[in-house]
Amino acid sequence: PEAIVEATRAYLDAGAECVATVTYQASREGFATLGLSADEADELMNLSVDLAIRARNEFLAANPGIDYVPFIAASIGPYGAMLHDGSEYEGKYGVPGVTLREFHEARLKLFDASEADILALETVPSRLEAEVLAELLTDCDTLAWISFSCCDDTHISDGTPITEVVTLFDDHPTVFAVGVNCTPPQFVPELVRKIRAAAPAKSIIAYPNSGEVYSVEDNSWSGTVTPGDCANAALAWIEAGASIVGGCCRMGPEHIRAMRDAIT
Repeated sequence: PEAIVEATRAYLDAGAECVATVTYQASREGFATLGLSADEADELMNLSVDLAIRARNEFLAANPGIDYVPFIAASIGPYGAMLHDGSEYEGKYGVPGVTLREFHEARLKLFDASEADILALETVPSRLEAEVLAELLTDCDTLAWISFSCCDDTHISDGTPITEVVTLFDDHPTVFAVGVNCTPPQFVPELVRKIRAAAPAKSIIAYPNSGEVYSVEDNSWSGTVTPGDCANAALAWIEAGASIVGGCCRMGPEHIRAMRDAIT
């Protein structure tokens, strides 16, 4: 827990105005493989929110002069994140919509009742999963964003055009922002432009990965992008229409600090 607070605080100290909980891969199903009950799993997921709030409180106490209160986003990954086989970058789970609904429903209710400020539906790779989430989110009181993983500058990971899934949320009552994350940064400007055209009523969020390539086989990364590169890229995302920017995989506090300095 202390390491989680320390890591969250590092992003806040770097200038992040929104931090995510460490629950992207967390689920009752995943914890069950470790022998934990549903109640124990829920307790751990709620703890993640408490730890993020603690980091925020420590940050605010140390910086009494700032003029904003950072948001806590409950990180809610797709079905493929629980599988831990890289399928959140393909979206071809081979399961029906009812399975996806059962997987997401309890976790959404848990975080909707928590003290998180935002529900962050992240790295969604599948049209079917997007349809399920669009329905479930209508029953949530907490505002949400939904962001997709994309394989190029036109399609989400299962091959569906980004414009088709974005329109599912154009007039959604609880989704305030749509966008992309965990996507190679070079694809983001064009994706943002397409999202802006398809969902003009929504804010656009863009927080891609660093541009490095992940290997599922040995959990390794290759390639590198400097913080300065990310800062320049963020300016391009904003110019394309994004109003919320940040980073996903391999984007450390130094990348966020460079973005913050470039933007402000």
